[in-house]
Amino acid sequence: MMKFPIGIQSFDKIVSEGYVYVDKTDLIYQLVKDGTIYFLSRPRRFGKSLLVSTLKCYFQGKKELFRGLAIDKLETEWAEYPVFHLDFNGTDFTQAGKLEDIVEGTVSTWEKEYGRTAEFEDIGKRFVYVLQQAHKRYGKRCVVLIDEYDKPILDVLDTGYRVTIDGKERLLEDRHREILKGFYSTFKSADDDLQFVLLTGVTKFSQVSIFSGFNQPSDISMDRRYETLCGITQTELERYFAGPIHELAEEYGCTDEEMREKLKHQYDGYHFSKRMVDVYNPFSLLNVFASLDIQDYWFASGTPTYLIRLLNHTQEDLNEITGRYYRPEEFVDYKADVEKPLPMIYQSGYLTVKGYERTYNRFLLDFPNNEVKNGFVSLIATDYLKPRENMRNWVIDVVESLRKNELEQLRTLFTSFLAGIPYTMRRKSDEREKERYFHYTFYLIFRLVSVYTTYTEKEQSQGRSDCIVESDGYIYIFEFKLDGSADEALAQIEAKGYARPYEADKRPLYKIGVSFSSETGTIEEWKVTER
Repeated sequence: MMKFPIGIQSFDKIVSEGYVYVDKTDLIYQLVKDGTIYFLSRPRRFGKSLLVSTLKCYFQGKKELFRGLAIDKLETEWAEYPVFHLDFNGTDFTQAGKLEDIVEGTVSTWEKEYGRTAEFEDIGKRFVYVLQQAHKRYGKRCVVLIDEYDKPILDVLDTGYRVTIDGKERLLEDRHREILKGFYSTFKSADDDLQFVLLTGVTKFSQVSIFSGFNQPSDISMDRRYETLCGITQTELERYFAGPIHELAEEYGCTDEEMREKLKHQYDGYHFSKRMVDVYNPFSLLNVFASLDIQDYWFASGTPTYLIRLLNHTQEDLNEITGRYYRPEEFVDYKADVEKPLPMIYQSGYLTVKGYERTYNRFLLDFPNNEVKNGFVSLIATDYLKPRENMRNWVIDVVESLRKNELEQLRTLFTSFLAGIPYTMRRKSDEREKERYFHYTFYLIFRLVSVYTTYTEKEQSQGRSDCIVESDGYIYIFEFKLDGSADEALAQIEAKGYARPYEADKRPLYKIGVSFSSETGTIEEWKVTER
């Protein structure tokens, strides 16, 4: 019976208690031999903590834990180093004073072992002194491993939470940046005492000193050598999980090959370098195999509320961000802040690289897989529209109407849903904002419905069609008019030749012209013609 390490981030426990372990130790060996100070960005629950735990055991010289793994044939010394591990996981940093308690408590514990000098009060300088003393005692340089270095900032980012320090009120976000800046400044002055440093996290913050000045970490987040350091590749999936895939296929009444395709669409699709090696979300896969039930495990494990806040803050929307090419400085090298949400949406795992244009060194960004797309778009749509109806149930009803070609039922579903959006959400002051709200509303709706092949604003030879949906049995071409008429919408479908690419397609094709009223906030006219 295979044991799946769900929620277990200890390499020691996984190996000792017989849980399945996807062997990454050849990459770990290469990592520790190549450099000194690293930063690795990966989405949450992507195996960063397990990587840190594995490195900790390696640097502690626990050779017995690595028997039979790739590194067993590579490493010959198995030297023991002084290891300093700080984990920001599992703490709610929205509570004022929590970060100070953890940093002070951790450094104090290290000082009890290695000594403290009265010369320094600054937390960073105290840590430098600890590293110096540990180096002297062991005769070996120190290893520093910091997991989720940025969580104290992400927890309070753009929340407006405040704290009073020395009688002065200030943003808790700024207070956390200040504390971390002082602590991470260690790495600028402790170079002689450091053998290896790894910081993991979601994103880079320009105001934290570790990402400025000399001795800055080597960012391996999109390094081709380490793109599969976390997560599960297709080869690893088939090598380690052939049995669970077969069990899951039997549960769903399909072949093993069909189940591999289901898993690929639901959980695969991450890319972390120009090589475009497919990487699966490990958290979701392990949960699926343990429960034999395909669900949105990763997305359901944490709501990205800080991303919603950032999108609202900047007035950018998914329609303007997804499915576009970007240069690396716009989403990788660019250090995230509240004015530019793209780097954080990408680094948090809600967008990934889907293509690479070598000539211009540009990357195509879009949703990695169905789990993320459906969850994130549903969350954004609920926040943006605030409908009375449950989004998930409504989407299922729409999908079924399209499958059965029940277009009158589809009209009723759209009309009632749009009518359920509060007036305060759709009230816009000028024509430009009315247009933007109108287009974004339908963009969100059809991204949610894209269990079928769905194109929004599809480029064609004579213009962009608003939406085309292809189900197994039917083709639907939608054209929407704001404060216009359904006849005008149908006329545009004809004039622009939106149906022309489907002339050889045998499926029934329907052209649907829809007029939307900015006054009532719902559908005024709905007309359908069949090819």
